[in-house]
Amino acid sequence: MSDELVWDKIRPLPESMLQGYSSLRKVDCDDTESIGKLLKKLVVLKLNGGLGTGMGLGTVGPKSLIRVRDGATFLDITISQIENLNEKYDVSVPIVLMNSLNTDDETKNALKKYKGSNVEVLTYLQSYYPRIDRETLLPYVKDYQNVDNNEGWYPPGHGDLYESLYNSGLLDKLIEQGKEILFISNIDNLGATVDLNILSHIVKSGCQSQFIAEVTNKTRADVKGGTLIDYNGCVKLLEYAQVPAEKVDEFKCVKKFKIFNTNNLWINLNAIRDRVMKGTLDRDVIVNHKTLDDGRNIIQLETAVGAAIKNFAGAFAINVPRSRFLPVKHTSDLLLVMSNLYRLHEGMISMSPERMFPTTPLIKLGAEFKRIQHFLKRFQSIPDLMELDHLTVTGDVHFGRNVSLRGTVIIIANHGERIDIPPNSLLENKIVSGNLRILDH
Repeated sequence: MSDELVWDKIRPLPESMLQGYSSLRKVDCDDTESIGKLLKKLVVLKLNGGLGTGMGLGTVGPKSLIRVRDGATFLDITISQIENLNEKYDVSVPIVLMNSLNTDDETKNALKKYKGSNVEVLTYLQSYYPRIDRETLLPYVKDYQNVDNNEGWYPPGHGDLYESLYNSGLLDKLIEQGKEILFISNIDNLGATVDLNILSHIVKSGCQSQFIAEVTNKTRADVKGGTLIDYNGCVKLLEYAQVPAEKVDEFKCVKKFKIFNTNNLWINLNAIRDRVMKGTLDRDVIVNHKTLDDGRNIIQLETAVGAAIKNFAGAFAINVPRSRFLPVKHTSDLLLVMSNLYRLHEGMISMSPERMFPTTPLIKLGAEFKRIQHFLKRFQSIPDLMELDHLTVTGDVHFGRNVSLRGTVIIIANHGERIDIPPNSLLENKIVSGNLRILDH
């Protein structure tokens, strides 16, 4: 466990540790031979241990199996991306899924439909640790042979990736196949696609860049996102959970902490094996306090995959376009991705060229929309959001077909009242109140 953070030692990343994406040499996408050589060194790993709790799914199934666009799940989209990449450049980039105790069985069952795919999909199970009773500081687990008791066990964060990958035997297997670079990302980040410019930069740098983290400019929506800092001359990941209570406002300040971590990481496979075998992978431990359904207070000790950056030679960050960070954590994110703001082509989600502004609208949906099944029932069809800037919806609100929302739209249904937005409605800079009065905003 790392020493306690000394706040006064924190510095912004210097230019030597932070590179702009625009400065990377652009790859000629038509040079299939050169790109093929690059891709033969690549492995794509998706963090697939999460459940859809942020969308009200509780402990029901892997989040990666939620349908997010045109009937396709996160897993479908991921595999489609690599299928098209492999076909276009005549390569065999594999996908590795790091599953948790909560997602392993259902993910393996879902993978059966891809047997005819040109993508090799490999899986491994990350570690699981016993929860700790906060009162007694003893393990919550009573029967260590019964791992089916999910209440007693937990996945210790995605920082467990390195040892679990090594212990599974997959790390050695991939290196023996000539793989050199591991591209890691969250499976729910639809912007985390294989970037040939970054891959080329890493390969051409040789062993000088063993670990590259993608960061992007922080906005007000990202104030709780982890960031990379200079700490005693090294790159270090600072997570929100590590920030002292009296420093939270400072941490949220966009002027001081201008970037945040996307969790898109590019790491040298041989360097991972070397660090694991030597036992030199130091990561900060985050103490996570939780309350179980039975009311018992427990402690979970977790680590983040990006926290290992300080252990690798030549580690630095690349400030990438915002388009490489498109996470779907809540139904408000899902509304954006399902709308006409985005297009899905060959497994790639991209913003529609018809959108006049490069930024996405700010969407806030009330508690009535949190559960995905309730969210879907409230839209006869997803509204046209092409010219939307800001949407706030609270209360019992339902949308008819072919609704268009533009500018700033606020819809508030009072307790006990229901608002039905009629089919074919156009709301532009409007406030809709509980009795369906429509006011100019």
